[in-house]
Amino acid sequence: MDDDFRELLRTVDHELMAMLRLGRTVSWEIARDVHPNLEPNSYGLLLWLRRRGSTRLTDLAELTGISKGTLSRQVQALEQLGLVDRQPDPSDRRAALLSLSPEGQRRFDAARAARLAPFQQTMASWAREDLAVFARLLSRLNATER
Repeated sequence: MDDDFRELLRTVDHELMAMLRLGRTVSWEIARDVHPNLEPNSYGLLLWLRRRGSTRLTDLAELTGISKGTLSRQVQALEQLGLVDRQPDPSDRRAALLSLSPEGQRRFDAARAARLAPFQQTMASWAREDLAVFARLLSRLNATER
């Protein structure tokens, strides 16, 4: 590894840490926007459910890397807040399918729109190609960091 490569890695590390700090702050803010009693970590579960639709708990655990016990407690809290519904899985009556409730979807979509507004302002001046490269590289990084 040469010095230039090491310096680039340090810069990437610094920028990722700054992004993670911002992400934690934003997660707290968005969680409050969705529901005042929503735990910030649970916002990510809502994001997965919004993206995937009806999902089994075991599949959600695999996607998120959260243990089934922990995930079950988080989902139960989301159900109590009226943000998530649980329905029997028609292909396996022993299992259940989780999905955003209509209220959960409404609240999530409103909070997400508010969250995207600053990104839109910041990135409106970016060339589409730059934005596409940024999105592709973030996806690539996230795919390898699991």
